[in-house]
Amino acid sequence: MQQGEGSETQVTWEDQQNINKFGRLNNRFHELEDEIKVAKEANESLEDASNELILSDEDMVRFQIGEVFAHMPREEVEGRLEKMKEDASKELERLEEEKESVLAQMAELKKILYGKFNDSINLEED
Repeated sequence: MQQGEGSETQVTWEDQQNINKFGRLNNRFHELEDEIKVAKEANESLEDASNELILSDEDMVRFQIGEVFAHMPREEVEGRLEKMKEDASKELERLEEEKESVLAQMAELKKILYGKFNDSINLEED
């Protein structure tokens, strides 16, 4: 690699491993963003379903299980929806925590790589 002054910086095996790790973390970061978006949409859908159930005055309601709708007692559907909302919230929280961890690791690698290569390496996305 060439620096701005024209002097050569040696890329060691460890440097290459750090660059590769940064690339993998960056890919995982983008995957997590997509997964978080889907999880938020699922949370919103479950919240909407719960609100619709509150407005309903029927004792038996249709509840989708897989690809089939089943008629179930309202109380059982409420319980299932609450459990599903709780699980979805926990999953969203887990994804957010993993995203923060990935960002922290990427920041540390940026410090190391920019410290060695200065302007010879670009780790920013446009």
